[in-house]
Amino acid sequence: MTRKQCDTLLINAELFDGLGGPPVTGGVAIGGGQLLAIGDVSDWSAPDTRDLDGLCLAPGFIDVHTHDDLAVLNDSAMEPKITQGVTTVIVGNCGISLAPYKHPPKLVPPLGLLGDADDYRFGSFAAYRRAVDDAGVAVNVAALAGHGTLRAMVLADTDRPASRAEVDAMRGHLNEALTAGVLGLSTGLAYPVAKAAPTEEIVALSQELAAFPGALYVTHMRDERDGVEEAVGETIGIGRQAGVPVVISHHKCIGKQNYGRSVRTLSMIDKALRHQDIAMDVYPYEASSTVLLPELTRHAERILVINSRPHPEFNGMELSRVAEQMGCDDEEAARRLSPAMGVYFQMSPEDIRRIMSHPRTMIGSDGIPGPQSHPRLWGTFPRVLGRYVREDGVLPLEEAIRKMTSLPAQVFGMARRGRLQTGFSADLVAFNAETVLDLADYDTPDRPSTGIEHVFVNGRPVLTDGRVTGTRGGRFLARGAV
Repeated sequence: MTRKQCDTLLINAELFDGLGGPPVTGGVAIGGGQLLAIGDVSDWSAPDTRDLDGLCLAPGFIDVHTHDDLAVLNDSAMEPKITQGVTTVIVGNCGISLAPYKHPPKLVPPLGLLGDADDYRFGSFAAYRRAVDDAGVAVNVAALAGHGTLRAMVLADTDRPASRAEVDAMRGHLNEALTAGVLGLSTGLAYPVAKAAPTEEIVALSQELAAFPGALYVTHMRDERDGVEEAVGETIGIGRQAGVPVVISHHKCIGKQNYGRSVRTLSMIDKALRHQDIAMDVYPYEASSTVLLPELTRHAERILVINSRPHPEFNGMELSRVAEQMGCDDEEAARRLSPAMGVYFQMSPEDIRRIMSHPRTMIGSDGIPGPQSHPRLWGTFPRVLGRYVREDGVLPLEEAIRKMTSLPAQVFGMARRGRLQTGFSADLVAFNAETVLDLADYDTPDRPSTGIEHVFVNGRPVLTDGRVTGTRGGRFLARGAV
């Protein structure tokens, strides 16, 4: 019998389709960056044949919430992501995107989260897209246009609502971004650059999305604390008025007084789902991380200081201890430490599990690259698989994989990705379900996980036997493009 030829043949694996179906034993044939055959591949041969010896083989994980906008240009190996099995990252979240902002005179918080003013060097999303492709990055990159970035570009003073003319100017920039292939608009309404934006401003911008099928409104809501239910209501209303799908970023209920309120927020979402398209993402940690701002210190049980530029000697210390040494309260200490980042311990495990279990919830790391980081940058996906699936039984394995693969591909309109299906892109991860586990913690946040053995991006091996290969398989993924 003459065997069919392919580039790479993976055999003897437990195949997870990405759709939530039970695994089946078999293999896959890869050629031209695509899946040529799935299941029985006994009539195929390849110069690169790998016996996976019972490893789980799934579509590559899609990290729907990242701040890798600059990292994909400066660190194209993307080790924190490929060692987790991530093959695609979505950048431009929380209203912050590198483009289309060129040579800003200053950065309004939290735009400094991505880098310095000099890093904002792209006057259009088309220019950013070219830079990503020229960088030869290891993972696929898709992008959102940040409302905060647009505001900082157009408004001389962001502490007020935008005028009609300013909204029109922002809509023009958003149209360029959408034409260049971004997935939608993101907002960070809790942050200084966008706090003054009324609901009407967001609706007007989101209406621009309606002319681009599949474009989404993705939001770090106005309040994740005492006003979390009102913020969910505002978000649902924006999607309804603009007539566009909505994604709630890193859904959570911050502060002890708000623990358990996810029961009500998820009920609101379920009710709205009868009439409109809503999804959300979550990360599997009780601590969040963002810029260190005085007003954000009030609800956290404790805060770790990281990446303080004026006072690096306090990096890694708890804010309360820093305040004692400075002879001031926590808010004043945060003011003196800025610009800086903080790790905020402020969420309930029960809320995390409840949100993660919702059928419309995806997994996103919200990782922020930097010299110091939150462990979620390196550990999010193996943490879900090892702790929430294997140890705690919060999710069945096939459902966790669905939340990392086909669900985000469907929500964000990524054609031919997120499932094991012939003709789809060969973004793949092979892992050991018995050993996969995050090793990064708050003391050593940059430790790679264990149990992720092989990763392919567009058919190219970027991780082999747990080791980074140096191969670059990724590219920019435009909305709707194959």
